[in-house]
Amino acid sequence: MAPHTERQATGPGETTPLLTNIKDDQHSFGSVSSATTTPVDAGLDTSALVIAKSHDTSDQASLEEGETENDAPQSGGGRNVVKIISVLLIGIFVAHTDGSILLATHSTIASEFDALRSSSWLITSFTLAGAATQTLYGKLSDIYGRKSMVISAYFIFILGCGIGQTFWQVVLGRVISGAGASGMAALVSVLITDLLPIREVAQWRAYVNLVATLGRSIGGPLGGWLADVIGWRWSFLGQVPIITLAIVLCLIYLPNSSDANEVEYTPESGARTKKSKFSRIDFKGSIIFAFAILALLLPISIGGVNVPWTHPIVASLVVLSGLLLVLFVAVEKRQEEPILPLEIFHTRDAVFSFLIMGLQTAAQLGLMFSVPLYFQITARTSNAAAGAHLVPAVVGNAVGGVLSGLLIKRSGRYKFLVILAVICSSLSYLLLMLRWHGNTNWWESLYIAPGGFGTGIAQSAVFISLQVVVDPAHMAPAVSFMYLTTTVWTTIGLPLSNTVMQTALKWSLSDRLLDLGFGATEIQKIMADVLSDIDYVDHATKHVRTAVVASYVDGLWWSHGFSFLCSFSALIISLFLKQRRLDSKPRV
Repeated sequence: MAPHTERQATGPGETTPLLTNIKDDQHSFGSVSSATTTPVDAGLDTSALVIAKSHDTSDQASLEEGETENDAPQSGGGRNVVKIISVLLIGIFVAHTDGSILLATHSTIASEFDALRSSSWLITSFTLAGAATQTLYGKLSDIYGRKSMVISAYFIFILGCGIGQTFWQVVLGRVISGAGASGMAALVSVLITDLLPIREVAQWRAYVNLVATLGRSIGGPLGGWLADVIGWRWSFLGQVPIITLAIVLCLIYLPNSSDANEVEYTPESGARTKKSKFSRIDFKGSIIFAFAILALLLPISIGGVNVPWTHPIVASLVVLSGLLLVLFVAVEKRQEEPILPLEIFHTRDAVFSFLIMGLQTAAQLGLMFSVPLYFQITARTSNAAAGAHLVPAVVGNAVGGVLSGLLIKRSGRYKFLVILAVICSSLSYLLLMLRWHGNTNWWESLYIAPGGFGTGIAQSAVFISLQVVVDPAHMAPAVSFMYLTTTVWTTIGLPLSNTVMQTALKWSLSDRLLDLGFGATEIQKIMADVLSDIDYVDHATKHVRTAVVASYVDGLWWSHGFSFLCSFSALIISLFLKQRRLDSKPRV
């Protein structure tokens, strides 16, 4: 943790780039933690201490398991705070709507350019660009200010929404929009931690999750309708005026950033020096880390789709990613202001929080993938009806997020909620393994609700478990890395779940077809047809159809098992989290 003297400055510190104009008559941010006064020089605007005071590192001990928090929760309300977060929710809504639109229209877009086989690049490019730039926004917002980076993210997103004249121009647009969308999402959570006392962060995070869920729900049908009626280009161009409005509102309501130069106090020499913002950017670390993430996620994205998993490029990129990460750590150790401070990973609970969120994300993505497929195969439902079976999980997610936010605000406790979250999810996946065997009614389809409920709780509670242990000076990079963790585990978890399902499907179907008397050549042909066309079962003979459906059920059982393993692993890790006070930041 940084020495106390480092906070004695004559200008705003790097954890206070946004809030210098928030007035105390709206909300006394400093009152939510400690009554201790931080010594400052005469020229320091006291409003610049908002974040430092709200996360004051006092000598309060961590709560033991049986101890209760007696301090009354403080209100983080205020019209300014509500206005700021409401404006930022516009970006959250558009970013998640855009992703859902892309899922619904990528095949239509690619078909127009006779590039259907390459349609996955429209999604892959968006995801990879977001992952590569995710951690940059946190540190850059410390340097240039939250307002500047939020508006920059919006502008970048708009640039990618232009009309592409060729398929690869559209892919380039998706790369640009992905880079902007990653900032639109991460910076909202960073700002929430800036503006609110920690007890209220989870509640507002739940509102963010609700808006994101609404965007994802609307985007698919809206994108499909626009593509059918006026063309897919308008599904992207239509977002431009909305984001333009968001930029205008940000200019009006978001407080201004700090000055162009920061005055830095050097304890060793007692001297004060001016350091330009540009010189503070960790270019070397940023570039190395971006390429390391790309080298990790690219083979996972293209493996089994564009190239076989056994292709040398897959293994080569994974090895390259490992080498780049080692190089990144070596470089960051020497950086004065690293893009991703390694001190974050010195705190056990921070690492546990990243792991729990990642595992929970992978588990839930496995469920979201397998449930529609299960009903399409076993009940031969339409795409719309199969997707409707995900509604219980979506509703559970929203309810879990809001409920956990309210409980954390009232009790100041989060560890039991993290444990409850992963128990609910594990129970859901276990029920699917025990009960979903091919004849599932609507009541039994509700077994996925606890999975969504648990994920909703985890999204709020795990965020708090991270925030309470991270040094305020490292909060923005830590939050950005939490978002990156979710992206990485999403990219890894979905292919892994699919691979587990397909492998088990092949084994099961091969055995069943052998029992029916089919030869090796016939089995290979049937296998290829089954894996390439979900409607194959409609044209197969009765015995083959029965074998295919039963084999799919076997494969999906293993997919549910993968989700259960991820969630149960998160449960084990969550038991070792430490409950800490939420009205002040403890020493770690």
